[in-house]
Amino acid sequence: MPELHISPDAKYLSQKGIHYGWVVVATTFLTMMVGASAVGAPGVLIGPLQKEFGWSVAEISAAFAIRFLLFGAVGPFAAAFLGRFGVKRVCLFALLLIAAGVVGSFTMTTLTELFLLWGVVVGLGTGLTAMVLGATVATRWFVAKRGLVIGLLSASVATGQVLFLPAFAALSEAWGWRIALGLLLAMLALSSIIVLLLMRDRPADVGLLPYGATEAPKPEPDATSLFATLFAPIRVLGMAVRSGSFWILFGTFFICGATTTGLVQTHLVAICGDFGIAPVTAAGMLAAIGAFNFVGTIGSGWLSDRFDSRWLLFWYYGLRGLSLLYLPYTDFGFYELSLFTLFYGLDWLATVPPTVKLTSEKFGPNATIVFGWVFLGHQIGAAMAAWGAGLTRSVYATYLPAFYIAGAICLAAAVAVFAIQKSSTVNQPQLA
Repeated sequence: MPELHISPDAKYLSQKGIHYGWVVVATTFLTMMVGASAVGAPGVLIGPLQKEFGWSVAEISAAFAIRFLLFGAVGPFAAAFLGRFGVKRVCLFALLLIAAGVVGSFTMTTLTELFLLWGVVVGLGTGLTAMVLGATVATRWFVAKRGLVIGLLSASVATGQVLFLPAFAALSEAWGWRIALGLLLAMLALSSIIVLLLMRDRPADVGLLPYGATEAPKPEPDATSLFATLFAPIRVLGMAVRSGSFWILFGTFFICGATTTGLVQTHLVAICGDFGIAPVTAAGMLAAIGAFNFVGTIGSGWLSDRFDSRWLLFWYYGLRGLSLLYLPYTDFGFYELSLFTLFYGLDWLATVPPTVKLTSEKFGPNATIVFGWVFLGHQIGAAMAAWGAGLTRSVYATYLPAFYIAGAICLAAAVAVFAIQKSSTVNQPQLA
């Protein structure tokens, strides 16, 4: 291993007692937060789009469901792309792709354009900035405190909700949804500049070891052909599906996606509207959920470094299920919504750190790509719930049956996680 030469910026920070990995985490946090804002923004747009174009909630939800699906489907390939092309290049490309979809939507007039721009283009772009990016950065840059880092990066979704969803709602109500999306474009531009200036691919790029490491990591395989890069996730999937643990992780994360981004993030503003709650107030409730989730997800990362991940998931899914079953029995008053916001928000994405840890324990060197496939399960669930809840509203004139179903499947997930046995890593060769 050649001697590492510390770069000036990393050396300056080291003298201050700061590892450059924390700069990379902060930059990744911003990128994921902006991507999550692009995923969450359509929840505020359902009403304005319905009013301006006359599209039904089911039609709009179907377009947004495609976005959720692609957001997950890109994950396994994003892991391979991050390995081949580097974190900086992939992040910049993703932010540019999201911006292209947002700009194109300013002049859209048909459902086909909505499906193409917000379903396909934004779906592909945000998929490259999803949880797989966070897992890759945490794995490359950190040996110690890895669970905490994953928790921090998972909390980027909550931060996007806290900071920007109320602003999106207020701007949309005051000046129209196009002005609201202008804020998203500004965020994309700022994030692109910071990635360009501060992002680094690996600790060796700045002459450091990963945080907490005592020796250099094993050299990664040489860059393969583009075809091999595209095919590697398929080969990993072929091996992963032979493990029962993979299907439990995939299925429980499917339920996670259905009961968070699919149901609540997409439809909560519209649900509250059915009970006479203004969009800005409802978006504020989403922001409050995000604030509680920020605490819950970081805490989950800390806990996952110390406790059995299966027990953590049992409590997270169980409490979420109870909160979803509770909501239909309220009159959507202030105190009832506050109680729901607290319990639901604390475990919004708290499931991510223990799920990543279990995936890493079971699948070793291929864990990042396997987690990409597990995350696809999350987004399939989100897509089905986004479409299904909209269909429920169109057919039955209420969203409440969707909450009964969501609560029940969360309780099922809480029990299912114990089917994952504590054992050695699944025997899979590392793929270049």
